[in-house]
Amino acid sequence: MSLIRALSKDLEARSDDSLRALLSARPDLMSPGVPDFAALAARASGRVSVQRALERLNRPQMQVLETLHLCTNTDTGHSASAPTLKKFIAGSSLATIERFLSSLEDLALVHRSAPPHGTPAGGRHHFYLPVACLKDVLGIYPAGLGRSYTELVRLQPAFSQRVVQLVAELRQSGSDVPPAATPMEAALALQHWTASPDALHAILADAPERTTALLAKFGNWAMGAVPQAQRKVSVLNQGSDVGPVDWLLARGLLVPLDAAHVELPHSVGLALRGGVIINDFSLEPPTPRLGRTSALRRRNAALGAIGETLRLVTELLFIVRSQPLATLRSGGVGVRELKRLAEALRVEQQQAAILTELAALAGLLRLDVDSSAWVQPPDLEWLSLPRQEQWLWLVSAWLGSDRVPSLVGQPVPGGKTGPGGSAGQVNALSAEAQRPDAPLVRKRILEILAELTRDAITGVPDPSGNAHGASGNAADVDAPVLDAAAVLERAEWTQPRMSRRFSSLVQGVLTEAELLGLMGSGALSQLGSAIADDAPDAALDLLGEHLPAALNHVLLQADLTAVAPGYLTPEVSAGLLQMADAEGQGPATIYRFSVASIRRALDAGLDAQAILAFLTEHSATPVPQPLDYLVQDTATRYGRLRVGGAASFIQSEDEATILEILQNPRLSALGLVQLAPTVLVSAAAPRDTAEALRGAGLSPAVEDSGQPGTVRLRRTTAAPGAGRPVYSAPGTPPAQADVDAQLAVLRHQGPAGTGEAATQLGLEALQKAIRLKQRVTMNVVDGLGNAALETVVPLSVNGGRIRVFDPVKETERVVSVHRVIDVEPAEDWSP
Repeated sequence: MSLIRALSKDLEARSDDSLRALLSARPDLMSPGVPDFAALAARASGRVSVQRALERLNRPQMQVLETLHLCTNTDTGHSASAPTLKKFIAGSSLATIERFLSSLEDLALVHRSAPPHGTPAGGRHHFYLPVACLKDVLGIYPAGLGRSYTELVRLQPAFSQRVVQLVAELRQSGSDVPPAATPMEAALALQHWTASPDALHAILADAPERTTALLAKFGNWAMGAVPQAQRKVSVLNQGSDVGPVDWLLARGLLVPLDAAHVELPHSVGLALRGGVIINDFSLEPPTPRLGRTSALRRRNAALGAIGETLRLVTELLFIVRSQPLATLRSGGVGVRELKRLAEALRVEQQQAAILTELAALAGLLRLDVDSSAWVQPPDLEWLSLPRQEQWLWLVSAWLGSDRVPSLVGQPVPGGKTGPGGSAGQVNALSAEAQRPDAPLVRKRILEILAELTRDAITGVPDPSGNAHGASGNAADVDAPVLDAAAVLERAEWTQPRMSRRFSSLVQGVLTEAELLGLMGSGALSQLGSAIADDAPDAALDLLGEHLPAALNHVLLQADLTAVAPGYLTPEVSAGLLQMADAEGQGPATIYRFSVASIRRALDAGLDAQAILAFLTEHSATPVPQPLDYLVQDTATRYGRLRVGGAASFIQSEDEATILEILQNPRLSALGLVQLAPTVLVSAAAPRDTAEALRGAGLSPAVEDSGQPGTVRLRRTTAAPGAGRPVYSAPGTPPAQADVDAQLAVLRHQGPAGTGEAATQLGLEALQKAIRLKQRVTMNVVDGLGNAALETVVPLSVNGGRIRVFDPVKETERVVSVHRVIDVEPAEDWSP
C-alpha cells in the first residue's frame, strides 16, 4: 500500500484531541487549509513540511528516527519495532524507545505498519514505518553512517569496475572474503567480510600504525577528504611501509568517491561503533561549565547598555536628519559613509553599523526613493516616547526583523568579490544582511539562554527544552556567564537540524543582545528573561522600575560647553544636538557650542530668543555671558543672504497651464512658487509632486535629476513604515478557532484523493519505481488534450520533468510532469 494512503488512514482513525495536537505542533499542515485526510497525509509527507518538523526535534528524538529509517525499508514495507531499535541504540531502554516512537507518531513522522513477513503473531510491540520522503530529508548519511557496498557499486561506476578485482586480490592475499563474479556479488562479499565488530577487528590486526586513529575521524561522518583518492592501489604489491590510507583503499574499507573524497561504507562504520547505530544516546542535555556574575553587576551592565544605545540612536537620527546617508549604486551604505557616521557618534565602525541597521529595521530610518539616501521620517513618534517604550520599540523590531546587523563587515555569502577582485564585504543596509530565518534563530537563542540560566541556578537541566519557568533569574541571584560555545552546545542537543544556522548567527545575536540590554556582563538579564518568555509588558514594567529617570537639565559652563550629568530626556537631547556638538561617550556627555552649531539651530527655524529661552529653561546654572554673546552675535550676522529650498520644479511651455496649477486649491500642499511664467518650484519631492499633479487630472513626466531633459520611467517603491512594530513570536501555534475549523472540514470531508493528494501519490509512485527499477503505467495528455496510457520505466524526476525509458521503442525521452494525469504501478510491488 502507498505510504501516503496508509498515513491517511492512520490520521482518519485518530481522535480529535490527537489531531488538534498535530495541527498545533505542525501548523504548516493547515496553511492553507486541506480538504480531506488524503491531502493532509500528502502534505505531512511533503519534503518541506517534514524538514520543518525535524528542525523541532531534539537529539534523542532524531537518533531514534534515524535508527528507524536505517532499520526499515519503505519500498518493501519492512517495518521495525522498539526491541529492534533497542539493539542498535546503546544505553536505551524499551520504555524510552516506545515513548519516542509514540511522540514521533503524534507528529505524523512515522505510522504503524504490519510486522515483517515471518514475524510471530501476537507480539505486544507495535511496528512502525517512517514517512516516504524521510530518506531525502535526512540525506545520504543518516546517523553519520555511509552507504552500503551494494549502493556504492550501483552509484559509483569507478568502484563498480574495480570491486571484482579487489575481492580477487583480497582472496589471493589470504583474506577470507567470499568469491564473487559480478560487482553486486563482490559488494555482498565485502559486506559479509566486514559484517561484525569482531570481523573488522581481525582485519585491522595487521593494519599500519595510525589506521585506527584515521578511522576514528569517521566516527560522526562517513565522508572525508583525501588527496588523490582515486589512485591505483593493490593488496598484492603493498610493502610494510604502506600508509594507512593506501592500506584501507586497497582493501575496500574506504571507497573513493572522486579525486579528493572517500566514503566509509555502512558495514565498516557500524562495526567501528561496536555494531550499534547510536553510541552516544542521552536523555539529558550536556551541562556546560559556566562562570558567575553578580546580580548587581548584571543589572547595571544591562541598564547602562540600554541608556547608551538609546542615546546613540537619538544622536544618530539627528546626524542623519542633518545629512542623509548616501547609498552605493550596488545598494547599501558604503564604508566611507559608515566611517563618517562612526566619527560623528564617537564609536567603533562596527558598532555604528549595528546602530544604523537597528534604526532602519525599527523604521526610524527609511530609504528616500528620489534621492536614494536614508533619511529620518518626518514626525517620528519614537523620539517623543518615554525611554522604556523606546527600548521596547527597538527590541520588538529586532526580534521580528529578517535583517542581521552583525553581518555587516562579514564576507559576502556566495564568494562575491568587490572592486579589483578583492573579497566583498556585507555593507550596512544592503540586501546581503538579510536572513529569512533570523527571527526564529534569535527567539530560539534567547530561549536557550533562559534554559541555561535556569539550569545553572536550579541545578536541574530540563530535557524538554522548554524555556518557561526561568523565573529563577531573579534580581538577587547570581547568574551564569554565557558564551557562544555554551549556546551552540545546547542548540546542537535541542535542535540538531538547526545547529548550522545557529553557528553562523549566535555570536552576532549575543552581541546585539548585549547592546539592547537583554544580556548584561555576559549573563541573561531579567529583561532578556522576560522577552524569552514572551512577556514584553513585564519587561516594560521592569525597565520602568529600574531605569534611572532621564534628566531635563544640563550644566552650562563659561568655556561654551554644557555638561549632561546623566541621560537626558529625548526632548532636551534633541534640542541640544540642534544647537551644540556632542563630545565624549557615556551618560555624562559634553555638548560644545560654536558658531557653526548656533547657525545650525538658526537654520532649523529658531531665533536668538528661542535658543536662549531653551538654555535658560534647561540649565541648572545661569547662561554664561560668553555663550549669550555667541548666540546674539551669530544671530545678528545670520540671514543677510537667503537661500530657499525647492525639492522639485514644474516646467511647461503653456503659461496658462502653469497659472492653472498655481491657482488650483488641491495643489496648495505642494508649496508652489512661481519663478518665471513657465516655471514653478515645489517644496515636495519630484515623485510626490508628480502624484499630486496626476491626482489633479494632469499627466506630468518625471525628469532624471542627474540628466536634465531625460524622462525617468515611473517606478513604485514602498518606503518602510515608521509605525510602532508589533512582535509576533515565530513558531506560535495557530489559534484554537482555526484548528477547530480545520478539524470540522476534515470530519465532514467529501471524496478523498483529489488535488494535492493525487499529485503527491503520483510522485511517490514514480520515486518508488525509480528506486526499484520497475515499470509504471502513466496516463499522459498530449498537446491536443488527448490522453493515452503508456507503460515506461521512470529514470529520474527533476525540475518538473520525468525522464523515462520506453521498453517498446527502446528509447529514452522526457515527459513534463504537468502532462501526467495519473501514475499506477505496472507490476506488483508488494513484498
